[in-house]
Amino acid sequence: MKDILLNLIEKYNWLILFYFLGINGTYILLNILSFFAIKRYLKERKTTELERIFQSPFFEPISIIAPAYNEEATIAQSVQSLLHLQYPQHEVVVVNDGSKDNTMQVLIERYGMVSAPITYPSQIGCKKIKEVYVSPEYPNLVMVDKENGGKGDAMNAGVNVSRYPLVCFIDADSLLESDALLKVVRPFLEDPTTIGVGGIVRIVNGCKVESGQVTEVGIPKNSLARFQIVEYLRAFLFGRTGWDVINGMLIISGAFGLFSKEAVVECGGYRSDTVGEDMDFTVRLHRIMREKKREYRMTFIADPVCWTEVPEKLKTLSGQRNRWQRGLIDTMLFNMKMLFNPKYGIVGLFAMPFFFFFEMLGPIAELTGYIVFFVSWYFNIVNFTFALFFLLAAIVLGIVLSMGSLVLEELSFRRYPKIRHLVTLFAYAVLENFGYRQLNTWWRFRGFLDHILGKKGWGKMERKGFQTIKG
Repeated sequence: MKDILLNLIEKYNWLILFYFLGINGTYILLNILSFFAIKRYLKERKTTELERIFQSPFFEPISIIAPAYNEEATIAQSVQSLLHLQYPQHEVVVVNDGSKDNTMQVLIERYGMVSAPITYPSQIGCKKIKEVYVSPEYPNLVMVDKENGGKGDAMNAGVNVSRYPLVCFIDADSLLESDALLKVVRPFLEDPTTIGVGGIVRIVNGCKVESGQVTEVGIPKNSLARFQIVEYLRAFLFGRTGWDVINGMLIISGAFGLFSKEAVVECGGYRSDTVGEDMDFTVRLHRIMREKKREYRMTFIADPVCWTEVPEKLKTLSGQRNRWQRGLIDTMLFNMKMLFNPKYGIVGLFAMPFFFFFEMLGPIAELTGYIVFFVSWYFNIVNFTFALFFLLAAIVLGIVLSMGSLVLEELSFRRYPKIRHLVTLFAYAVLENFGYRQLNTWWRFRGFLDHILGKKGWGKMERKGFQTIKG
């Protein structure tokens, strides 16, 4: 019996070793693809003037939809930022999803908003819309007051009230750079089959914000926020870009994404019974377009920037990662028929399996893998050579990936011009693999358990508001 147990432990150690090699090897490949894709994009960007969009007869007006729930700390600056974006024609639709704070009052007082008898088609189901407000001073600003139904439901309400053929979804606590719409709309002008484009989300904590715009990029003093800067760069710069290169992108972030309104309506809008509505919506768009045999394109551009505030407290961050994991699981299970199904192309054959086995089941593999490895090491079940390879696959490759994303950032967009900021971020790229990453694994594992137990809801997200001092 003892020999059987030791044999099982040894085999499990090898299985986890191959898991780490598989996930980190895939990400290294994505990193390489991202490097060449971003290099090519930057070269093309030099030959394209954004101002041409203003003169183009083919541009389409955009409705920006910002669902808001208890966002009084940031809503005024966010709306101010959205109203002054560079774009020929756009409207801002703020959807108050039954907030319990002063979100509505802040907008009414700041922009002199009044109730208006606006009629609109109910193209997508949503909770009851109680009233629609407009601003006499800003004709392109609309506020929808509705019963609470969750973020997905609020975005559906915004689609119903919106007037324009392209809809841009952003978080109400976020800021878009002034030229973000001009950049993110380019694929729609270049390829008529485009139905969705995602932009990059960067962290505003520690930056200097004035009049709804980031005027100086900095890094926060809070260590949790610094770790998240490294995470976001890794996830967007080479994660999203790499998957986009092979047409396997499974998520356009709900914090910043531009879609064809027609495609959104055809897809039935966002589900209100999931906490991962952005990933679920992206995957469903793939599924529906494939099933209807439509030619379509969904892509990611690492240049148009959305700045967002991230948690600086362990409790808030753990709740967020728990929710992200539950949303991932829900999306995977809801669209299981796509898994390994050639009918869905690269998405079904490669992207879905990777996210199912490495991202969804990853927390179980990592947590149990660490435990079994250290137990094996303590009882001399594994030798020094195996331990070295295990740590190389689990830790060193993780450091390489994080540092690679920072190098890619420095070679491409250089948003952090100060040397001390880069040195700090490189240090955190190393440090995150010794404690923070394992903590993240635990949070995601708890999310897995909570999904099994049927836990619902988003949890509480604390907002400090945009800071006017630099970090």
